[in-house]
Amino acid sequence: MKKYFKVIFISTVIWSSTSLLSCKKYLDKEEQSNVSSKEAFKNFINFQGYTEELYSCVVNFSNNYWTNSWNWGEDEMTSTAGNYHFVHKIDNGNFWGWQRESDGWGSGWMDQGDFTTINGDVFANRAFRDLWSAAWFGLRKVSLGLENIDKLTEATSEEKNLIKGQLLFFRGWFHHRLMEYFGGMPYINYVLPSDEKLRLPRLSYHACADLAAADFREAANLLPIDWDNTTAGKRTLGKNQLRINKIMALAYLGKNYLWAGSPLMNFQSTGNKTYHTDYCKKAAQAFGELLSLVESGQTNYALVPMANIHLNFYTTGQNWAMPGSTEAIFRGPYIDAWVSNYGTSKQYIPLVVSDGDALKFIPTANYVDYYGMKNGLPIKDITQSDAESGYNAEYPWKDRDPRFYKDIIFDGTKVVQGNTQDEKNRYANLYSNGSYRDIQSGSQTGYVLRKFVPITANKYDQAYNYGSNLHIYVPYMRLSDVYLMYAESAMMASNSATGKADNYGKTAVDAINIVRDRAGVDHVDAKFLGSANALLPELRRERAVELAFEGHRFNDLRRWLLLTESPYTLKKSVVFDRAGTFNTVDPSQNRVVNIKENVLLERKFTSKHYWLPLKVRDVNMYPEFYQNPGW
Repeated sequence: MKKYFKVIFISTVIWSSTSLLSCKKYLDKEEQSNVSSKEAFKNFINFQGYTEELYSCVVNFSNNYWTNSWNWGEDEMTSTAGNYHFVHKIDNGNFWGWQRESDGWGSGWMDQGDFTTINGDVFANRAFRDLWSAAWFGLRKVSLGLENIDKLTEATSEEKNLIKGQLLFFRGWFHHRLMEYFGGMPYINYVLPSDEKLRLPRLSYHACADLAAADFREAANLLPIDWDNTTAGKRTLGKNQLRINKIMALAYLGKNYLWAGSPLMNFQSTGNKTYHTDYCKKAAQAFGELLSLVESGQTNYALVPMANIHLNFYTTGQNWAMPGSTEAIFRGPYIDAWVSNYGTSKQYIPLVVSDGDALKFIPTANYVDYYGMKNGLPIKDITQSDAESGYNAEYPWKDRDPRFYKDIIFDGTKVVQGNTQDEKNRYANLYSNGSYRDIQSGSQTGYVLRKFVPITANKYDQAYNYGSNLHIYVPYMRLSDVYLMYAESAMMASNSATGKADNYGKTAVDAINIVRDRAGVDHVDAKFLGSANALLPELRRERAVELAFEGHRFNDLRRWLLLTESPYTLKKSVVFDRAGTFNTVDPSQNRVVNIKENVLLERKFTSKHYWLPLKVRDVNMYPEFYQNPGW
């Protein structure tokens, strides 16, 4: 942090009419290319060029390294071949592992060694961008931009609003991202002098969230819903989808308030381990404003039909088109799409049907249990049949939530679609001692993840080769996430399953059912609608399924104060034997016997693990920037 507090950075770049391109750092520029601050900020094109570099501070966590870890809850196991990733360190309670000082492989996306926003070397494009460095660098750049906003004299009021709105959004966003992992931080809202000692204190989470909310709110007031409908945006018509807009600002305004209202953050600020009603009410209002705009047809955002839901996460055969479709609300810039073919696409595939890197990340059996039945009811115990829900332990894959079949490869799934010399491995052999099971290069848990790759991403069908143009990119936020955050905030603000915001007509349970309607799952059962406490477990299960493996679970468990609680500390495998005739057409019809779950790992967490430790050298700078408790 000290490095980014004390560096004085002024830069300018040329406005790009094709995409969001990052610029070079001031010290890397040729002497003759230096521009005075008066010139850099005088008109919209110059100032927007300066602002564009902030987009390159949004880390692409799904392609930051050759294989990439971003699921750190009880949702995912790492194979023994991937024990250098942060999820393995978290499993061992070593939360220092987010820091590059404790990451010998340099595989993490939270802290890297040689931070840059330069688009040059193909590896540097993504691998030298990290949350910690980018946030402090970005906050310095935002402060310089806002300090020089009065120099923007050759601009229309629309252009001034676009510049200021982007800067304010990023100031709120960088703080929000830091707060999410570390708690209340100093709020950097002016240019810190390079010749003065640092004394900015860490604030409470609520105090930080209030300042971020003011920035998000003003940004939402200044920014358009769609840049294509602005005069300035017509310079890049049709290529503005990633530029910060009103919907993004409202989405993070709501998320910022909901996080502030969640038990962990409320406890850090007030000592109370319950939801904070006022913050939840503000969150519901922000989400309600956003959803009203979406549902009235004033935006380009909409839930992607279930048949094409994969477009939220990957595209193939489309010249590396950016995934996200109409549902992704916030993503980083388009960069290095090709690395999806060589790294990320292979990190989920057992080596028996893959080449290149070994499988690294596997869904835990206990997490897959959250995928209930198509009738909307949860599974109580995977080993026991249940007449109420219709779950049959002899046919555990039958009549499940349709998202189960989209996200998970289970025993008997046809993996290899075309010609193969290895017919015995055409179907996923995930039963006890099956060929797809291995602690190093296969599945330890009895399941394989398919959510982010086509089923044909294997060495025979070759959907991950360069010619397939496979582009994987997991968005930071989707519209379905907004519906579920609205449901949570409206419910906890009113202490009712049917609570709603004043500016939006739908209730908390209505919002959950909208997400379920898209998935083809029946509505929330009436037995969960008696109170907020009755609905809350179903809301949390819905988040677990809808947003599975997208990087949300770790922070959800933390903010709900569940990270240290059983069963959320457990990671399990499922074991079973096949019985009867093997159905190659519909694997959900296959019968199994002797099904049970085994604990592979139990995480030993204490209260200190709710916040990540700050860097020792940073907390030693001055007393007001103190370490998180227990570290």
